[in-house]
Amino acid sequence: MNFMQKAEMFASWAEEKKAEDIRIIDVSKLTAITDAFVILSVANERQLDGLADHIYLQAKENGLGIPSMEGKKASRWVLMDFGDVVIHLFHKEERAYYDIEKLWSDGECIFFPQREEAEK
Repeated sequence: MNFMQKAEMFASWAEEKKAEDIRIIDVSKLTAITDAFVILSVANERQLDGLADHIYLQAKENGLGIPSMEGKKASRWVLMDFGDVVIHLFHKEERAYYDIEKLWSDGECIFFPQREEAEK
């Protein structure tokens, strides 16, 4: 499975748990740190914690490894590092403040699911 397929799988698991404004940014040509970011928003800390647990368990069950994690438990930003894919789970306000998409605007941004872009 390539990094983009993996990122899309993470994004679909996030969508299952009602994450919003899901974006995948291909940064493979910009940095050696990772190949893709999955960036998403949630409404509150409880949803953020539940979503982090859901992605963690799904990844483990599907043989995608166990991520390094930062910011869990009542945080408003959780980072899950799977090596080739890094997931940023944000509370809406923190996402607007840190504006990760702007920092990595040279990467190819993919809306997830694709229908979000079609609706705009």
